[in-house]
Amino acid sequence: MSVTSGGVTQTDPGAVATATVSVARKNMQRRQRKLSAGTFQEHFRQFWILWLMVLPAIGFVILFAYVPMYGIQLAFREFDFTKGLTGGTFVGFKYFEQFFNNPQFVQIMTNTIRISLWTLVMGFIAPLFLALVINQIGNKRIKSFTQTITYMPHFISTVVMVSIIQIFLAPGSGILGRFFGDHSLMGSPEAFAHIYWISEIWQHTGWNAIIYLAALSSVDIALYEAAKMDGAGRLQLIRHVDIPALLPTAGILLILNMGSVLGVGFEKIYLMQNTLNIMSSEVISTYTYRVGILGNQFSYSTAIGLFNAIVNFAFLIFANQVAKKASNTSIF
Repeated sequence: MSVTSGGVTQTDPGAVATATVSVARKNMQRRQRKLSAGTFQEHFRQFWILWLMVLPAIGFVILFAYVPMYGIQLAFREFDFTKGLTGGTFVGFKYFEQFFNNPQFVQIMTNTIRISLWTLVMGFIAPLFLALVINQIGNKRIKSFTQTITYMPHFISTVVMVSIIQIFLAPGSGILGRFFGDHSLMGSPEAFAHIYWISEIWQHTGWNAIIYLAALSSVDIALYEAAKMDGAGRLQLIRHVDIPALLPTAGILLILNMGSVLGVGFEKIYLMQNTLNIMSSEVISTYTYRVGILGNQFSYSTAIGLFNAIVNFAFLIFANQVAKKASNTSIF
């Protein structure tokens, strides 16, 4: 900006600086675009063999993960076997409204969130605790034996697991059921969620603790030695060395688990259901199978599944944003 004073033209230094910065920023952005294009070409020219090797995997993911997403449009159409996925009358959000207006909608969402949150929270804490305990075992043989015993239940099939639960909780004869007399816990609506997440933790905690043990194995031994020289005991070592080493891994796993907050497994819930606990055990997955698939309402079941996926994706984005803010404040 120029100002004339006493016949002399003066230039505003602030305006000149602003214009200079603007021009410099545009030139930098132009150079970055050219550099990125050249860098990509150079990268591809240098590593084309690696890209060629990974090409079948990329094609596999696109073919079996993204191409089937074309069937999502079924949620917005009146499905007709004779017209295929691309045919049928377009009905918009009819099936979404049908699900939202269903008298069971509130109960289904409540059951799903309750069971999922119990499993998510307790299933997140238990592997951390188990990994910290196993890491404190000094004898390598005992440590390996303990780790093997704890993750072996992970390989038990769902059908066998539910059968074990029913045998353990059988009234009068089960290992645990005999303490409750003639009252069957499998038929108790209040106990269903707790039976589900407790058995889920027992089955998968050992397996989920492996990644935490791997994180602990990378901790520098010098940290333990320095802490011991300062007089730290076992609890102080866990608090000031082990837990800070696990927090980054725990944060990432928590974010990933938040992406399936409504993804309660269908098989186990369906096998554990009976006429006595049906009201407290009906979740989105079992309702979709019972009403949508068995009832030949494929558009309805697709709409429910799409709604479930959208909610899970929203939870994942929310968890990611929270994790970013937490990392900026040095929580992780």
